[in-house]
Amino acid sequence: MPPITITTPRLVLRQWQDQDLPHWQALNADPQVMRYFPAPLSAEESQQAMHRMQQLIAQNGWGFWALEHRQDKRCIGTIGLHHNTETVPGRELVEIGWRLDRHYWRQGFTEEGARASLSFAFEQLGLAEVYAFTALPNQPSQGVMKKLGMRNTGEDFDHPKLDDCPRLQRHCLYRIDAATFATR
Repeated sequence: MPPITITTPRLVLRQWQDQDLPHWQALNADPQVMRYFPAPLSAEESQQAMHRMQQLIAQNGWGFWALEHRQDKRCIGTIGLHHNTETVPGRELVEIGWRLDRHYWRQGFTEEGARASLSFAFEQLGLAEVYAFTALPNQPSQGVMKKLGMRNTGEDFDHPKLDDCPRLQRHCLYRIDAATFATR
């Protein structure tokens, strides 16, 4: 499948481009943006992450897309989908996730991009359900999940890659199915 591009009134979800890297690196170096992650990322770690996302989109046509602000024409983060087989113990699932430059918080961009991603998941990919997870202290992301119509499954789990970060290790798991999304 060729790389998918999704356009909303204010955003473009698209394949990563070389000019996105400085914005992506700055976002991942921001302690406020990364407060629910173990640590900010180095420039090299951000570059590696962007490269992995590029590869998955090239392979599948979809993934964690670069999020472009249509008016600014710049990358303001990422929103999208990921086929995850490693994080939630005993589960293979498609997750939705996001990370935005803090200058674009509280303006509805996350919800707008996430709704477009869910629409793609259910209408184009034909998925029955999509999950999201985050560290228990991350109330802002849980708020977005609720706005999207996702429900907490009550199946909290320890993130397998965060053994050395007890403050963030415990995660909650949210879910939405195609029928619920269609009614919203």
